[in-house]
Amino acid sequence: MTKTLRTPEHVYLCQRLRQARLDAGLTQADLAERLDKPQSFVAKVETRERRLDVIEFAKWMAACEGLDVVSEIVATIAEGRAQA
Repeated sequence: MTKTLRTPEHVYLCQRLRQARLDAGLTQADLAERLDKPQSFVAKVETRERRLDVIEFAKWMAACEGLDVVSEIVATIAEGRAQA
C-alpha cells in the first residue's frame, strides 16, 4: 500500500477534520486541549503534515461532536469520491 500523505483522499480528510473543528466553534488550541495534545498536533494534521490513525480520527471527531458525519467521511474516501 502506498503512502497516503497529500493524496486527494488525505486532503479531503484534512479539510473535513478542519471543518468539524470550525463547526464545533473550536480553535486549534481548544481542540488540542480536549485531545490532550499540543496545538501543533492539530495544526500539522490540518495542514497535511501529519496523518491520523483511526483511534486519533475517532477521538478528533468525538471532541468536535462530529460523530454523526464519520460514516459519510469514510464512505466518501472508500468509494473513491474524495476530491481536494
